[in-house]
Amino acid sequence: MIKGITLLLLIGLSLSVCAQVPAAAEDVCPIKIGETLPALTFNTVEGESVNLKRLLQDKPAVLVFYRGGWCPYCNVQLGQMQKIEQQLLDMGLQILAVSPDRPEKLKASLEKNDINYQLLSDSSMSASRSLGIAFKVDDETVKVYKDKYKIDIEADSGFTHHQLPVPAVLIVDRQGVVQFSYINPNYKVRADTDVILAAARAVSK
Repeated sequence: MIKGITLLLLIGLSLSVCAQVPAAAEDVCPIKIGETLPALTFNTVEGESVNLKRLLQDKPAVLVFYRGGWCPYCNVQLGQMQKIEQQLLDMGLQILAVSPDRPEKLKASLEKNDINYQLLSDSSMSASRSLGIAFKVDDETVKVYKDKYKIDIEADSGFTHHQLPVPAVLIVDRQGVVQFSYINPNYKVRADTDVILAAARAVSK
């Protein structure tokens, strides 16, 4: 378990935030472990603006960035996070899950996955860009998503930026410093909950 966490930490340390939004998930340049998050603002399910600094005042957070409620791999991950939520709460951490979905779409995800923790909207993708985890989906893929799979990422976000986040899990302390990072361009592979729990224990000590 420690070996796995160490590998993830080394991956995080080797990267830096990109100057521009890349055209491929493999080219993102995430924020480094040990760095402080920039000022980030999200919208709640109710459509109210909230900044991360205020959310971190009470407790550290496990930040989960996912592609949207339309993504089956994301829904599996959201369900897995729900299963370990109480353990994280017992350690003094909260879960904050962020996607490009506009607030109205978040409500459907809450109901579909029977989620108790907070879902937040980064529909403009400004937070994901600030963290270096955003990439631009090419026009052909956008069309395939819409025509073949009935996935309209413009309608879901309410924007035409055609950007998605690389699925990521960041654990940040109350000061907003990144303590753990798992970011994988392969959207089918998500952070193991045992690894997340182990990293959370280390942060909560």
